[in-house]
Amino acid sequence: LKVIAIDEQLRVIYEDNVHFDKDLPEFKTQGGAYIHGDRLTVTSPVLMWVKALDIILEKMKSSGFNFSQVKALSGAGQQHGSVYWRKGSIQILKNASSEQPLHQSLKTCFSISNSPIWMDSSTASQCSALEKAVGGAQCLANITGSRAYERFTGNQIAKIYSQNPEVYMQTERISLVSSFAASLFLRAYAPIDYSDGSGMNLLHIWEKVWSMSCLDACAPGLEEKLGYPVPSHSVLGPISPYYCQRYGFNPDCKIVAFTGDNPASLAGMRLEEGDIAISLGTSDTLFLWIQEPTPALEGHILCNPVDSQTYMALLCFKNGSLMRERIRNDCASGSWDEFSKALSSTVAGNNGNLGFYFDVMEITPEAVGIHRFNRDNQKVVSDFPKEVEIRALIEGQFMAKRIHAEKLGYKVSKYDEKL
Repeated sequence: LKVIAIDEQLRVIYEDNVHFDKDLPEFKTQGGAYIHGDRLTVTSPVLMWVKALDIILEKMKSSGFNFSQVKALSGAGQQHGSVYWRKGSIQILKNASSEQPLHQSLKTCFSISNSPIWMDSSTASQCSALEKAVGGAQCLANITGSRAYERFTGNQIAKIYSQNPEVYMQTERISLVSSFAASLFLRAYAPIDYSDGSGMNLLHIWEKVWSMSCLDACAPGLEEKLGYPVPSHSVLGPISPYYCQRYGFNPDCKIVAFTGDNPASLAGMRLEEGDIAISLGTSDTLFLWIQEPTPALEGHILCNPVDSQTYMALLCFKNGSLMRERIRNDCASGSWDEFSKALSSTVAGNNGNLGFYFDVMEITPEAVGIHRFNRDNQKVVSDFPKEVEIRALIEGQFMAKRIHAEKLGYKVSKYDEKL
């Protein structure tokens, strides 16, 4: 859990974090999560998140941070995680005593104590059922921006309903991680925002309302448990008196809708129409501002958090930095300097030599293995020369990103083409 405070000039005046494994060892998480025995189910304890919030606010208070100067508060949460509030919890949230930490007041508030999170991949049967219910994977993508994904919240809810219908019936509200965190500050159930809501396989992304066909395919009475979605920049209301009494927040401090981590990245990097951003991590993530998206079976279309009338596209490539590091080790003695020199020594286009490198099953597209082609489009099984291999890797990765972005509706302008 991270906190950052900025002034009106966007200068950072405070930042800190709580590390779940290290600072909250009593929950016994690894990477903030539990990987269950089936290796498919992955959850996080809800109370750990609440306790982390208590800890970070106490740290700020101890350091002398002036909470009364905070004008507005918002946040981002990992996408796809979900929280299940037990019936009657809203009264406990409203009446929490400022005399004790919030996690103590909320101990009995959750019908499911361990929240399914983005790493969970245990809902394959629910995904198949959802796609079938709406007419197939492409039909689902046309409605919600994505085909059915195991981590997406609608499928997680469907699993809970099918396996534990009593628990589902005991649940009065379902939050995403983002709207859950906002609820803690609001003293009320915060609505899900359009952008984070687009990662659920439940939101009709064109009309900005829940898709009844998707809701009905997942669980009964689901619309009531989700509440109405709102634009990502909505002001939800003033901060709860709990925080004014316990920490000295100004009662006029506004709570702005929280959103998902990926939409927040688009907003935080100040992307505009036509812009594209790439995060080169273990998995490479590409996201872009898009006016007229065309949902596909690969990639995701989400409502834009900055401008509700436009969209953002998100593509994830699993064979990212680990693949680059493997080729660096094989072809450049493990040195990035040597890797860069080899890349610079070859010409753009690589004389027609092209490669696609997937050590593990790729997400976009669904493929695995090393695939090399020469300038005559003949498949080459053996290795390229080292410097050719390096350029083939880099060019192949970036061409794939552009091709799949264009499939989702991204347009490269004529000016860019000339460059």
